[in-house]
Amino acid sequence: MINFVAIENKLEQLAQDFATASPFSYVAIDNFADENKLYKILDTFPVPGTENLNKSRDYIFAKNKYEKANFKEVSTECNQIYQDFISERFQQIICKITNQDVFIDREFHGGGIHQGGEGSFLDMHVDFNYHPLHRNWFRNLNILLYLNPDWKQEYGGQLKLKHTQTGEYTEIEPLFNRCVIMFTRDYTLHGYDRISFPQGKFRRSIATYAYNLDSNPQDSRSTLWIPENTSPLKKMIGQHWPNLVKAKSLIFGSATAKNK
Repeated sequence: MINFVAIENKLEQLAQDFATASPFSYVAIDNFADENKLYKILDTFPVPGTENLNKSRDYIFAKNKYEKANFKEVSTECNQIYQDFISERFQQIICKITNQDVFIDREFHGGGIHQGGEGSFLDMHVDFNYHPLHRNWFRNLNILLYLNPDWKQEYGGQLKLKHTQTGEYTEIEPLFNRCVIMFTRDYTLHGYDRISFPQGKFRRSIATYAYNLDSNPQDSRSTLWIPENTSPLKKMIGQHWPNLVKAKSLIFGSATAKNK
């Protein structure tokens, strides 16, 4: 389903684009997969509010955001794109583009189908740095395939990228069949503002994450939230969120791991 040949034919340019991007290393690949098959995937997506979907575990830092990590079970087409994502061929592609020795999490922990409903938003944040269930898996890359046909700027939901140290900033439109591959580090802030999609339409994507093995893992932390244009109280909660999650996880385990 992924357009492997077309992507492989421009690996050198994609690697250069990734390395020189601002505010930090990322690349957007358009016409990433077979368009007709992606439309079939959309036809099988579970609809928020009418089917049994998992609500995001992002609490006050997100709204009306739904997830399904086990998306390969939804349909034949979903399983096809899943198999492509976990394939050796795709792994080689992302390694060459990013110059990182990485592998895809086959369980799609925290990933899979992401859907934003009415008024959905995702506050600016830095992702967790180590896989909660694999202490030596360093989270290296986010891979986001957008599935928003007929998207318009006024709908909102652009992917916002900001460097925490330099303040550099950019936005990426979540266009249908566009895949964004980006570093995830302590400085890679990202999120999206409140959306205003037409009734019955959702901000949709398939997200997966790539890791590398770390022989000397550092302290792990959960997502660090840095919300903008909000109350001082919410900013304070975001600053202390990793410590709050660590205490909760010691007692109850990883909530995201249960969110399949």
